[in-house]
Amino acid sequence: MTAAPLSPAAPLPPTDFAELARTGPAPSAMARLDAGLRSRRLLLLKALLIRVQRRRESVDGAVARRFEAAWTLLEQAERTHPRVVRAVLDYPTTGAWLAAALAAPEGPDLDRRLDRLESIAVTAALLAGCPLDLTVSAPGGVFSLTGVGRVRVEDERIRLRTRARTVRLGPEGSRTGHAVLLLADPRAGTLTGLGSGWTPLRTLPGATAVLDDLDPYRVPPDGVGAPPRTATEHARTDACAWSGRWRAARQLLRQVDPARAAEVARVVRTVVPLTASGPRQAPMSATLRAAPGAVLASLPSSARTMAETLVHEIHHSKLAALHEVVPLHRPGRPARHQVGWRSDPRPIAGVLQGAYAHLALTDLWRRAAAADGLPTAWRTGAGQQFERFHDQVGGALAILLESDELTIAGREFVREMNRHHASLDTGRKARG
Repeated sequence: MTAAPLSPAAPLPPTDFAELARTGPAPSAMARLDAGLRSRRLLLLKALLIRVQRRRESVDGAVARRFEAAWTLLEQAERTHPRVVRAVLDYPTTGAWLAAALAAPEGPDLDRRLDRLESIAVTAALLAGCPLDLTVSAPGGVFSLTGVGRVRVEDERIRLRTRARTVRLGPEGSRTGHAVLLLADPRAGTLTGLGSGWTPLRTLPGATAVLDDLDPYRVPPDGVGAPPRTATEHARTDACAWSGRWRAARQLLRQVDPARAAEVARVVRTVVPLTASGPRQAPMSATLRAAPGAVLASLPSSARTMAETLVHEIHHSKLAALHEVVPLHRPGRPARHQVGWRSDPRPIAGVLQGAYAHLALTDLWRRAAAADGLPTAWRTGAGQQFERFHDQVGGALAILLESDELTIAGREFVREMNRHHASLDTGRKARG
């Protein structure tokens, strides 16, 4: 597999860089950032292969052989359908798995994580229409197809055979009565399934994003947030409620800011439902730096809350993706700073992340407060939220503008953020 990294000297044109700083959709900039993230992910995958090869004595022999066979299968699929392979490697949980595998200590923990490459490679090969006849591991009788769904059989080994566009899966050694039948369409890069052992991911209405309540790497083992929220299991996900909130939120965004609505559809690849560990926990949302394109959230209480959650979280993903390509701040500084939206002092990276996401929200709230045809409650609430957070973002920007922890690019980014922040205030005064 090959990577084509962006040039470190000039990864983004100045106009794209400025548009990102103003929290604009910037489709051409996001395409460049996506290419940069893909290159980085391929480099990390190669680093994992090198680790396995160099420390072969510390990896279980069967695990190492499966890992190397999966690598070969992934290369085979890439030669025939590179676009399909890119889509599987770009899927958010692939990044979460890579981060976990690279950080895992040698021994059983690493061995267990290395087996994930087998499911990634098999998913890519099936979507690409590659002929297969092999047996794969299925811990706990479950085999995950990345970004597609999962297969459950009463065995920890699954036989997988393809014929034309038909894929049969079932317990190892079975000759008839395979549990699952899949139909592959390499031109569209899709799989559809039949059988009691098959559970597909559900696509959110009017989008390509999926509601992922199946993938084992969708949420870190210890959960997210404090107190931690864990992944909602498939049987407990209210898919109808999630679909309804998603549809209504996108409609609200189209009314307020069509470009922002299109950006949400383009950036969000998966929504991961979270479950609170206690009965009185407040709703929350999050993104993972290793898994851009995934929005982790408890079920929002309304379409308005869902719309705000999506805008907030995609800006965390955008900034994290930009920082990977164009470093905005230097690592390792211990200083902490107080910001209006958090009770705990934040490092400069946290100040920048929070200021950026809330700047996008203040832009949204300003538009919502002035929009015709919106529910009165949201227009009123949006105006109040704008007044509150516009001042808080201004305070965070003052901290950033005075910081010596930013890079040259980071300082220019913050200056452009500050110019956009000032323009929002000008719009407010003009309306007054």
